[in-house]
Amino acid sequence: MKTTLEQLQNAVLYWDDLPVGTRYTTSSRTVTETDIVAFAGLTADYNRAHVDDEFAKTSHFGKRIAHGMLVASISVGLNTRTIQNQLMENALIALLENKLAFPKPTFCGDTIEVEVEVAEQHTTSKPDKGVIVFKRRTFNQRREIVVDSTVTLLMKRRPLDT
Repeated sequence: MKTTLEQLQNAVLYWDDLPVGTRYTTSSRTVTETDIVAFAGLTADYNRAHVDDEFAKTSHFGKRIAHGMLVASISVGLNTRTIQNQLMENALIALLENKLAFPKPTFCGDTIEVEVEVAEQHTTSKPDKGVIVFKRRTFNQRREIVVDSTVTLLMKRRPLDT
């Protein structure tokens, strides 16, 4: 059977299509000076660890670090660009929980990518909905985890007639 462009455009990944253990990796992106400065301006987070070279030289890390929430935000953006996430969009109902940890710093010039895995699935009292838990780990080019997150979503289940 031939797949048409229209069929691809209407494709949806439902809760049922994402069993525990499903994995994918995003593309990568380099965190830039511009990213850090723009994020500081956008959020008014001018913590010296992010924006002051001289202060940062005397800090624990020895140089400026990117805002953790900047790196988490870039990670979300990388994930939203994946085909898997785009196919899930029409089945997503709600973000229920997002837990974040920042085990290692991200520096200007670091290149990051996100590895995503379905960690848990739970049915709900409603047969047309399910809860899914994604484990997302953002790695730098040294394969250090810089953002470790767990995201819990409410999703549509596959309709019985499809």
